[in-house]
Amino acid sequence: MTSSYRPDALIAADIGAYLEQHQSKSLLRFITCGSVDDGKSTLIGRLLYDSKMIFEDQLASLEADSKRLGTQGQEIDFALLVDGLAAEREQGITIDVAYRFFATEKRKFIVADTPGHEQYTRNMVTGASTADLAIILIDARKGVLTQTKRHSYLAHLLGIRHIVLAVNKMDLVGYDRAVFDRIVPDYRTFATSIGIADFTAIPISGFKGDNITAPSDNTPWYAGPALIEHLETVPVAGADERRPFRMPVQWVNRPNLDFRGFAGTIASGSIRPGDAVRILPSGRTSTAARIVTFDGDLEQAGRDQSITLTLTDEVDCSRGDVIVAADAAPQAADQFQATIVWMDQEDLLPGRAYWLKLGTQTVSATVQPPRHTICVNTMAELSARTLSLNDIGVAEVYTDRPIVFEPYADGGEGPNKDLGGFILIDKLTNATVAAGMLNFSLRRAQNVHWQALEITRDAHAAQKGQQPRLLWFTGLSGSGKSTIANLVEKKLHAMGKHSFLLDGDNVRHGLNRDLGFSDADRVENIRRVGEVAKLMTDAGLIVLTAFISPFRAERDMVRSMMPEGEFFEIFIDTPLEEAERRDVKGLYKKARAGEIANFTGISSPYEPPLAPEIRIDTSVTKPEDAADRIIEGILGIWSPVL
Repeated sequence: MTSSYRPDALIAADIGAYLEQHQSKSLLRFITCGSVDDGKSTLIGRLLYDSKMIFEDQLASLEADSKRLGTQGQEIDFALLVDGLAAEREQGITIDVAYRFFATEKRKFIVADTPGHEQYTRNMVTGASTADLAIILIDARKGVLTQTKRHSYLAHLLGIRHIVLAVNKMDLVGYDRAVFDRIVPDYRTFATSIGIADFTAIPISGFKGDNITAPSDNTPWYAGPALIEHLETVPVAGADERRPFRMPVQWVNRPNLDFRGFAGTIASGSIRPGDAVRILPSGRTSTAARIVTFDGDLEQAGRDQSITLTLTDEVDCSRGDVIVAADAAPQAADQFQATIVWMDQEDLLPGRAYWLKLGTQTVSATVQPPRHTICVNTMAELSARTLSLNDIGVAEVYTDRPIVFEPYADGGEGPNKDLGGFILIDKLTNATVAAGMLNFSLRRAQNVHWQALEITRDAHAAQKGQQPRLLWFTGLSGSGKSTIANLVEKKLHAMGKHSFLLDGDNVRHGLNRDLGFSDADRVENIRRVGEVAKLMTDAGLIVLTAFISPFRAERDMVRSMMPEGEFFEIFIDTPLEEAERRDVKGLYKKARAGEIANFTGISSPYEPPLAPEIRIDTSVTKPEDAADRIIEGILGIWSPVL
């Protein structure tokens, strides 16, 4: 089975004609996915080979590698064209996403080969996020498997509307029609249950080439199109062209004092000079003046074009804002329901602050405990307190400020990827931990607004004659946090200062009595205390807190709540051996005996501050001296006030 497409012939005859023809072709992005060893890499290798997109030196290398590393005896192992990592070739598996380009007479293609192993599901999500079509491969000998269902569900969840069911390795079952006829209805039952209304089923052999580029004589009972024919004719999504104008601002272009434009890539719709636009989330309106590009001004620009837009008015607009059609603006909100695919080895910590990136917008966000996770086998909604690697769950997401968004699934027009799809990033490691889709904003976000108060934060502080501050004492159990914090407050009280001490044990008797000591509960414990402490500083108080607060991320979260210069991290730095020797409450002894789980320093980690404002080593400093040193440090910082 070989293709009649010969790009080399046209290149040799008229390179200009070839380039002009090539430029006008439409582009289809698709992925291959499915379970392990279903033949995804082999299929892509066959497509590249049959479309004559392999250079002679690549072919020679492929033939040599097939003999040395291949799994097909002396025949060409097409999977080696795609599996480029050494570990992939050694193990015969796909680990990372591999992107390949090829073309036929009718269309250009970018294909993503995604891993089949469950542990690499996050890589499949990466490949699927930009695809228009998904080829779900099934080994004819094995039928529909769990990973087949998982990848199908994810493809549908990510808004891929064109699904091809490729029943592969038909050569290994003697091209038996009964096998094909058994697998297709089985898959249809599952597909219907998750909302896939239609798909195209094709019996193929990626290794032998059956029904890849031309109908196969080995399947006379199949009357449908060959795979390439289907890929060449499936309609490419054009919904974004019908949607209103949307352009996330990537940067403000200010080369000189006489020019100020807003650069970005148009996500949907089109724009002309004179069109009315709105800047979100501020809501300011203006009119498009010029559409500037490297090649000169344009009279009109549309989807996927990178432009610099100038406006007739001087409006406040910066990176992360979105310029939209004035009469068809999207929403802005800070509370959402979202579907989340967890992609990290470490579980979600509800309440922990992550970076949420949505288009050009980056905000701090927290995820609440999931409403449920989804079992891909039964589609049952399962209760869960967190999300683990490869879990798919529904949860509420709160951001620290409103973001411009549109629901990811928008009627029948395809996904709103630019303003509906987001990723979560760990603030400490910068690792992408999850991909998500915004479903809708929460009604309470629309009903709850800040109430303007006439007695301001500054007025409260002036009445007390002091600047509000938050002194955050952190350290191991037994380090002396509470003792030193209590001494500091006594000294502040004697100086006539208005203060309040929030102690970890005391707070757990009331406000946080419902929380345990799991990592997730520790995160929520500190979040609540941070919010209370912030309210107290708004009242003009000097607030002291004495909490182990073992994780840097949560201490940084509380710091971010406070105005610049009002948060002071005081690290009570006591070696574990010294804290354990003291063991005033007998907790270390119980932890060593296994009677207390998740005990910081023994069975749960403590992350010491990297740059605290004040550090006290209690192995060499007495509590009274430590309190004096802290007060002296505070007096130096607060000299205009205290």
